[in-house]
Amino acid sequence: MINYLWENLFKKREDIALKILSGNILFQDLNSSELKIVSDFLHLRHYRPAELIFRQNEIGVGMYIILKGRVDILIESDEASKTDNEDFITRLEEGDFMGELSLIEENSRRTASARAINETTVLGFFQPDLKNLLQSHPEIGSRVLLRLSQVLGRRLSETATKITELKKQIKIIKA
Repeated sequence: MINYLWENLFKKREDIALKILSGNILFQDLNSSELKIVSDFLHLRHYRPAELIFRQNEIGVGMYIILKGRVDILIESDEASKTDNEDFITRLEEGDFMGELSLIEENSRRTASARAINETTVLGFFQPDLKNLLQSHPEIGSRVLLRLSQVLGRRLSETATKITELKKQIKIIKA
């Protein structure tokens, strides 16, 4: 009876992870058996409230998908008068992901910090895992990599648009 209880707990956690993966843009093109293969390359991590998941400027090794909880993305403030020395950028929730650039960029530095707001559980997908996936299951790995490229391209485009808007606002203020 106890074996069945443990089996059900692990099965439920696996089902939640597969549900989150299937709804994630990086893995949305994969069927359930392919998602199961990918899930073997993922690492479950738990964070307490206010615990850092990663810190700005440290070398990134991979991305994280939020299974449960909320995460604030913060950057170091340039304002010397601020006591907390961080500026809030955004809040991520279940199903969101962060740190994906470090999957493809060697020795990339984190551009922001990620801090758990409450009890948070994430799936880590690290650069060595992506390389192993590409070697052992090239078709699955290449589809994940293609989606990753699309996400990074979209985010680069959004950033360029925001910079253009900010430049226009600065010109208006100076005028």
